[in-house]
Amino acid sequence: MLRSFTGILFLLLFLMAEWYGFQAIRTALHGAAPVARKTAGYLYWLITALVWGLGMWSIATRGQGHAPYKAYMTSILLSLLLFKLVIVLFLFPEDLVRGVRWVVGRVSGTPTATNTGPAIPRSEFLSKLALVVAAVPFASLIWGVVKGGTDYQVKRVTLRFPNLPASFDGFKLLQISDLHTGSFASTEPLQRAVALINQQNADLVVMTGDLVNNIATEVEDHIPALAQIQSKLPKLSILGNHDYADYVDWTEQGGIEAKRANLERLKRNHAQIGWRLLLDETHHVERNGEKIAILGIQNWGAAMRFPKYGNLAKAHAAADADAPFKILLSHDPSHWDAQVRPEFPDIDLMLAGHTHGMQFGINLPFLKWSPVQYVYKQWAGLYQQGKQYLYVNTGLGFLGYPGRVGFLPEITVFELRRA
Repeated sequence: MLRSFTGILFLLLFLMAEWYGFQAIRTALHGAAPVARKTAGYLYWLITALVWGLGMWSIATRGQGHAPYKAYMTSILLSLLLFKLVIVLFLFPEDLVRGVRWVVGRVSGTPTATNTGPAIPRSEFLSKLALVVAAVPFASLIWGVVKGGTDYQVKRVTLRFPNLPASFDGFKLLQISDLHTGSFASTEPLQRAVALINQQNADLVVMTGDLVNNIATEVEDHIPALAQIQSKLPKLSILGNHDYADYVDWTEQGGIEAKRANLERLKRNHAQIGWRLLLDETHHVERNGEKIAILGIQNWGAAMRFPKYGNLAKAHAAADADAPFKILLSHDPSHWDAQVRPEFPDIDLMLAGHTHGMQFGINLPFLKWSPVQYVYKQWAGLYQQGKQYLYVNTGLGFLGYPGRVGFLPEITVFELRRA
């Protein structure tokens, strides 16, 4: 019952958005020739019908091939819908005022109505202003698809630790996360990303989960490019929530056995890329007789909707006693407050991903905002509690919306220094 009511509300909101979008354009063209106004009206409804048709088809068949192209169609629908919802914020209040003025006129005995409704005209200025303001987020979303989604950024972070072994002073660690290879329509973007990664000359490269959207085969066209990633030490990786294919209905594809086979295939793909996949394990790096421990666990999310597959206690127990410095690779940043800090205070640095910075927001030196911050306490960048650090990488790929605005795809280079 509640779902039906919510569906009706959304339907009404969408209808309102389309109607007010049409009203804004018609009012803004008030001074144009009649044929131009009529042509604009026909084009508006033709484009609206086409975008809605393709968008709904893409949503309904999103699991049936050509996923990247369907994501683009869905994004066009959502971008235009956002454009029109912004217009509603301007014109709906205006209509309330017009309605009140009309009622006052009727009650006072000086009616302002005609047979077709209120004679009080819309404000041409307000309609034009609504169109201009609505164009800002619309243009941003389109830019995010055309450019932002593959505008790879290198972020450099220097961290100092008193317990870092002297042999690791200046150690360069590179993190990538959330590649979501099933979202790419071609192999070219990740080829560029790999070239940029290799320019950093990292000692160690790690990948913190979500190699695919759902299916192991999504990455296979990209294996030749990803296998070219260079690291002085063995490259390490972990699994994210999307890597388990939990969001796929396997009932008609072989059931649980097919799902297990998919995960095994994904693990083999990690190996073909040249990554050592850490499954609740610890990898040690040694220099001049000194060690650091790198723990890698399976996905562990504090929220009920995300799985807790990881076993941090198992990985932690495998760390050598003579490794005084520990780095944890854990996909979901909510793991930090829920388990890492209260139970494992000797983990110096946790590297996570998962949030993508929601692929949309304001990312300025003096202001960082994204809707995802209302879901995750730690959602992008560096966080510190006492002697422990968490870094949340906003991801290299994208999911759903095939672009990025504000929070661009990220390659993070850490320089570890001895305090």
